[in-house]
Amino acid sequence: MKQNRIITMALVAAIAATTTSCHIYKKFELPEEGLAGEVAEAQKEEIDSTSLGNVAWDDMFTDPQLQALIQIALDNNVDLENARLNVEIANAQLLGSKLSYLPSLSLTPNGGTASYGGSKITRDTWSYQIPVTASWEIDIFGRLLNTKRQAQSAVLQSEAYQQAARAQIISGVANCYYTIVMLERQLQILNETADIWKQSIQTMQDLKEAGRYNEVAVVQSKANYNSLLATIPQTEVSLYQAYNTLSLLLNRPYQKWDVDTAYEPAFPEYMEEGVPLKYLAARPDVKAAEQSLASAYYATNLARTAFYPNLVISASGGFTNLLGSVIKNPGEWFFQLAGQLTAPLFNRGQNIATLKAAKAQQEQTLNNFEYTVLSAGAEVSDALVAYTKNKERAVNLKAQVENLSKAVEYNNDLLKYGTATYLEVLTAQQSLLSAQMSEIQCLLEIQQSAISLYQALGGGR
Repeated sequence: MKQNRIITMALVAAIAATTTSCHIYKKFELPEEGLAGEVAEAQKEEIDSTSLGNVAWDDMFTDPQLQALIQIALDNNVDLENARLNVEIANAQLLGSKLSYLPSLSLTPNGGTASYGGSKITRDTWSYQIPVTASWEIDIFGRLLNTKRQAQSAVLQSEAYQQAARAQIISGVANCYYTIVMLERQLQILNETADIWKQSIQTMQDLKEAGRYNEVAVVQSKANYNSLLATIPQTEVSLYQAYNTLSLLLNRPYQKWDVDTAYEPAFPEYMEEGVPLKYLAARPDVKAAEQSLASAYYATNLARTAFYPNLVISASGGFTNLLGSVIKNPGEWFFQLAGQLTAPLFNRGQNIATLKAAKAQQEQTLNNFEYTVLSAGAEVSDALVAYTKNKERAVNLKAQVENLSKAVEYNNDLLKYGTATYLEVLTAQQSLLSAQMSEIQCLLEIQQSAISLYQALGGGR
C-alpha cells in the first residue's frame, strides 16, 4: 500500500513538472536577438582550418630558439599550471553533480540493554539493529539536472581560461623574445656607430691641425660621441629587464637566453580586410564568457526549482532482534520504504527574491558577454591595422636608412675635400642613427602586431 502511495506521489509531481516547469529542462542557447544572436548564427558556420587562429604555435613561430623557449614556458609556467588545476577542480565538481543522481547509502549498527529494579543484565536483555539506509532524490523538477549542467559549463569555462592562459604565455614569450632581438640589434648598431664616430673625432682633429676647421668642430663631434655613449648603458638596462621578464615567464632565475638576432621571422599570410564574426566566436575569452552566461542561465533555472516540491524516497533494511517492544533471539530481517514530498509554503517571498536576483545576474552576464565580443573585435581590428600600416612604414624606413647611409658616405668624402661643413657631417650621422633605430623598432612593432593578431584570433594551440 505504501509503495502505491509513493508511486502516486511521483506521478502527481511528474504531471505538475511537465505542465508548469518545461523551461527548467531546456538546455542553454544564446539569445536570438542582438549581438548574441549574431554570434549564435556565426557559430553555425564552419571555421577554416587554415585560418590564423587555428595555426599551431610552432608553425606560427618557426625560429628554433624561440620554439625551445616557448616549450619551456608551457612546461613550467605557474599561471598555466594553475589553469590546468582549475580544470581538474571543475571536473571533480562535475563528477560530484553526476553522482548526486545516485542514492546515498549508510550503515548505522547500534545496540543496547536496560536494567530495571536491579534486575540482572543477561543475553536476553540485549537489543541490536544492523540497518542499511538508502535515500534517493527523484529529480522531477530539474534541480539535479540544472546543477549538473551548471557544473558542465564550469568545466568548459575553465578549459577556455586554460586555453586563454596558454595563448597569453605563448604570445608573452614571443613578444619578449623579439624585444630582446630588437634591443640586441640596437645595441650592436650603437657600438658600431660609436666606433665610427670616434674615428670622426680623429678626422676633425686632423683637419683642425691642418687649419681647415677650428676647435668648435672637434668639441661638437666629441659631444655627439658622448651622447651616443650615454645611450648604450640605457639600452643595456632595457635589455637586462627584458631577459629578466623572459626568465619569469619561463619560471626560471635570471638568465641571458640564446636568441638569434640574424633570424628574420616569416609569418603566415594575414587577412587584409575585416574578420568574420565566426573567428571571434572561437576565441577562448568569448567561449569563457558564453559559458559564464550558460552558468547564469542554469542558476536562474535552479532558482525556479525552489518553487516546486522535492520528492525523496527512503528505504532501510537490515537485521534486528528488537520487534516492537519485544526482544527476540535470534533476530529477523526487516525492510522499510517511505516517500517524502516537501513543498515550500512560507518561504515563497525568499524564493521570489532569489529568482529576481538570478535573472538580474543573468542579464549582467549577457551584457558582459556582448562586451567581450565587442572587445575581441576591437583587438583584432587594432592588430590588423597595426600590422598593415607598420609594414608600409617599414618600406619607407628601409629606404630612408639606405639614402642616409649614402649621405653620410658622401659628406665624409666632401669633408675631406673641404666642400662640406662639419655640421652637415654631424647632422647626417645623427639622422642615420635615428633612422636605423626607428627601422629596428618598426620591425619589432610588425612582429608584435602579428603576435597580437594571432592571439586576438584565438591562436595558441
